Amino acid sequence: MSYIPHTDAERQQMLSAIGVTTIEDLFEAVPAGHRFPSLNLPEAMSEMEVMAELLAFAEANEHSQDFVTFRGAGAYHHFIPSVVNHIISRGEFYTAYTPYQPELSQGTLQVIYEYQSMMCALLGMEAANASHYDGATSLAESVTVALEVTRHKRNKIILSHSIHPQYREVVRTYHQGNPTLRFVGDRGRADIPDLIDMLDDNTAMLAIAYPNFFGQIDDLKHLADKAHAVGALLVMVVNPLAMGMLKSPGELGADIVVGEGQSLGIPMSYGGPYLGFFATRQQYVRKIAGRIVGETVDITGKRGFTMTLRPREQDIRREKATSNICTNQGLMSVATAVYLSVMGKAGMKQVASLNYHKAHYAAQQINQLDAYEVDMSKPFFNEFMVKCPASVQQINNQLLNEGIIGGIDLGEYYEHLRGVMLLAVTEMNTRDEIDGLVSALEQIAKE
Repeated sequence: MSYIPHTDAERQQMLSAIGVTTIEDLFEAVPAGHRFPSLNLPEAMSEMEVMAELLAFAEANEHSQDFVTFRGAGAYHHFIPSVVNHIISRGEFYTAYTPYQPELSQGTLQVIYEYQSMMCALLGMEAANASHYDGATSLAESVTVALEVTRHKRNKIILSHSIHPQYREVVRTYHQGNPTLRFVGDRGRADIPDLIDMLDDNTAMLAIAYPNFFGQIDDLKHLADKAHAVGALLVMVVNPLAMGMLKSPGELGADIVVGEGQSLGIPMSYGGPYLGFFATRQQYVRKIAGRIVGETVDITGKRGFTMTLRPREQDIRREKATSNICTNQGLMSVATAVYLSVMGKAGMKQVASLNYHKAHYAAQQINQLDAYEVDMSKPFFNEFMVKCPASVQQINNQLLNEGIIGGIDLGEYYEHLRGVMLLAVTEMNTRDEIDGLVSALEQIAKE
């Protein structure tokens, strides 16, 4: 909680503590020409004019409503049942503020509890919070938990290079204040056997992606046993939609499961807000940050819900806190709870199956083109790598002319994958759209 000074002496004391003498000193970094009263603001506009201008700005973007999209890498174009927006637009759910008073917040608390329960069922885990800011933040928080579990006696964190590159950068930034922490495994091209060889008695955790950043599904059957044999935690970064058809991380022995929940009822929204899910074994539940809601009974024996296992230090005694996760993307967890409840087990299996089979159809068709080569070395879910006959940027520019948003350029993240495109196919892509992509790629190669 913030403290507001009430007297001039208190204000001066606070300014002095941060090395300035006046409030104006805090704005010296802003050029004088961009400070009040020198602001060069446009003339006032009516509400109608403002809406027209904003709409023009919005329509200047290339988005999935106007273009066919085959881009993924963490943000995907999935179907969202209309009921999701109807529910989260209700006033009682619209605020993400932490429900401190259970007697006033039973609706919000029950939704969070249902979200936690469904995520645990989907991931095969025993406890979940609700939630973190995004998938990258969740992975960074798993490092904090691993260090707490091993009582900070270990300082080695193994990160697979096939985890989303931006996630790995967030993890390093998040923990840059710990000079003794060592991150290994992600700066090269280490495969699963290589990561296993890196395990030792100084390893706090091993993190891998499932499916990985390239859409591939690695054989993780004995990985948990290898990690646990040296006393390390196994962390899995998962695509939750793929869990509709793949063996759950819990069945594979994961200790912590994290990832991005955007594919579960949340629109791409130009990059956010998103939802970072975090699930773990019961034995580690007291180590995790974020909201945790439990089921209980009131004094009359009626079923009720309340926040539990939550240290107040997380909010007001920051020097004792393990994380600053407080009020967060609560609305996004509500959206995911609605999505999962509407889809159910059968719906999740159907969507996962559509993603899998449509992606494989697209991959097979592209692989038949003489100028392109699809990586079929491992099984994959809804994303796959395509080696292109020209630069990915050049091909994407030409695809845009055909009304198609192509995949991402893996060469931007991996030096050895220059000229390789990562394409994503979801249930939203029709067969005609996939055939159109294949035809466009073939024509581009000829030109």
